[in-house]
Amino acid sequence: MFGVDCASSTATSAHYGRHMLTDRYDNELTTTSEQACGLYVDGIDRLLAGDGGIGPVLDAAIEADPHFALAHVARARHDHLLGHGREARERMETAITLAADATARERRHTEIYAAIISGDIPRSLDLTMEHLAEHPRDGFVVAPASGVFGSIGFSGRIGRFEEQRAFLDPLAAHYGDDWWFLTVHAFAIAETGDWERARTLAERALELRPTNAHAAHTLAHVLYEGGADTDALEFLTGFVPDTDRDGILHCHLWWHYALVLMTAGHADAAWDAFTRNCMPDTTTSPAINVFTDASSFLWRAAIAGLECSPTIWEAVRDHYETSFRKPIVFVDCHAALPYAALGDADMVAATIAVLDELAEQGRLPAGGFGAQVARAYDAFANARWADVIDTLEPIMTELPRIGGSRAQSDLVTNTLLAAYVNDGRTNDAAALLDREHDELGRSVTHPVAGLAA
Repeated sequence: MFGVDCASSTATSAHYGRHMLTDRYDNELTTTSEQACGLYVDGIDRLLAGDGGIGPVLDAAIEADPHFALAHVARARHDHLLGHGREARERMETAITLAADATARERRHTEIYAAIISGDIPRSLDLTMEHLAEHPRDGFVVAPASGVFGSIGFSGRIGRFEEQRAFLDPLAAHYGDDWWFLTVHAFAIAETGDWERARTLAERALELRPTNAHAAHTLAHVLYEGGADTDALEFLTGFVPDTDRDGILHCHLWWHYALVLMTAGHADAAWDAFTRNCMPDTTTSPAINVFTDASSFLWRAAIAGLECSPTIWEAVRDHYETSFRKPIVFVDCHAALPYAALGDADMVAATIAVLDELAEQGRLPAGGFGAQVARAYDAFANARWADVIDTLEPIMTELPRIGGSRAQSDLVTNTLLAAYVNDGRTNDAAALLDREHDELGRSVTHPVAGLAA
């Protein structure tokens, strides 16, 4: 049912003299089971593409060879991505024990993921850089450092888009026309402004693997950044409805589609796409995506002039309170949205107080940025336009610190643009758009009520 063919190698394990099989990137694997190897390769590809069915495939790989350390690592990573922390840590304990009898590459591969899953991201990145100097084609090690939600993307550093590009550019020669690397490289290229080249790479990645949800996601960003709204609507209309609801990007791709529909003026269709696929209890996507996508869409919809009922905001608030016991990067910058939208001044103040305290303790990668945008959202909800402007203007150059993509940080940009419009400062709004276009090369359409086209 699952699996792909595995290549074999003449090398043998130093411990057991095992005949070695290899993954799709020619890395040797410590297993004698061709079935386990094929299932593992299939599971990794599904993880890299954002497909569904990952858990059953990797479970089958482990069943075929319970001693196959990297199959346990991959299964732990899948749990980790879904927010199942306890399960991920337990699986990693097993993987670490088994890796003692694997190759040096597999041991370091396991060590890197152990650091990621334990939350020691800086150490995982240091280990990754060392590892890739010797094993540049260990693609599943590259993956956690290659996205806007990854170890570089969530670093809190202002220059992390350029850092991401600098990390991936030298690796391109090792991957050639590989659908996964084309996907992540295109995203990094897009976030640094080369939309035309990024589009070519993303479209090639989709040509090589048409169900590649991550490549579809990359292309959605490329079209958004370049202001190709008609192309984006056509592409997402053809791709998104057929995506696997079990895929990790299910919610987020529908978020992109709902935003494109809203921008195109199809409000009813946008609401339908959003409420059926992005709200809590409508998707199995990770909680971080469900909360940030839902709160972001609702806030942006209100800025665009659409009505948002308190009931739907209450559901998003409840999901946040259930899913996140403490602030984390990127979520920080959305945490106050439900409370501000619902007029809950006490909870807005409490959220800001927690973010301020953690920032002062040096425990937030983005420092005090989350608290500042929370203040701006509170001011916006109370129509204090000048306060919004005074709060956001000084920190706009720090937007990359919050994590996520430029498209996601447009939540803040749109809030500032709307404050300008509501305060009668249309010249300032136009100047912000000009800077965005001239300095970043972006041609984004911002759906803000009253904003001149």
